[in-house]
Amino acid sequence: MLIRCARPADHPQLVSLWQRTPGIRLRAEDAFEPFCAYLARNPELSLVGEIEGEVMASLLIGHDGRRGYLQHLVVDQPWRGRGFGGALLTQGLAHLAALGIGKSHVFVLSDAPQALGFWRGQQGWQARGDIQVFSTRSET
Repeated sequence: MLIRCARPADHPQLVSLWQRTPGIRLRAEDAFEPFCAYLARNPELSLVGEIEGEVMASLLIGHDGRRGYLQHLVVDQPWRGRGFGGALLTQGLAHLAALGIGKSHVFVLSDAPQALGFWRGQQGWQARGDIQVFSTRSET
């Protein structure tokens, strides 16, 4: 697997990957324009994995200057179990560390057993029981 930085031209393949992956919910923020704005705000952080020119894995990465936020860590079903997800995670965390960001969060849907299993198996990651997540969406 070749790991490289995500770019706007990857969007169609990424949306297709995310749509066919159980446990991933697409939102308005996954549309092309917000995706491009996310990449521009977080340059050189989000990653794709590809084999023979086809995108088969992804990890979106952003930060607020203090903490990293990981989203859409996906490896396409035929390629799972080969360490590709861990490789994306390792490289992504290294990029954040180079920016001085040592703490990261990932939000995993409670009805995504494969994703929950992956994260429970990652050394150093722990589920938080002391916080609840609240979200809102503005009209703009």
